[in-house]
Amino acid sequence: MSLRQIEFKMERPGLLKEGDHVTVTEGVLPSNYYYTINPSLAMSPNIPIRQRLKVSEGDVVEIVRNQRGYYVTVAFNEPD
Repeated sequence: MSLRQIEFKMERPGLLKEGDHVTVTEGVLPSNYYYTINPSLAMSPNIPIRQRLKVSEGDVVEIVRNQRGYYVTVAFNEPD
């Protein structure tokens, strides 16, 4: 197993907290994937096809607020 972290953009505070276990839904674009934390709480940037997630569940490890908004980091345990 390897630990992989992805940062998601969250529009409003308080929707998630550190330690939350989350599931993600995969969306498909012509040359990328994107992921949404269910139920539509936060969205990932576009992920290249070769870097597609292998699992759909993870844990929130950090929430940061900056000038652009709220960012949620989720850790996923992926099989090697």
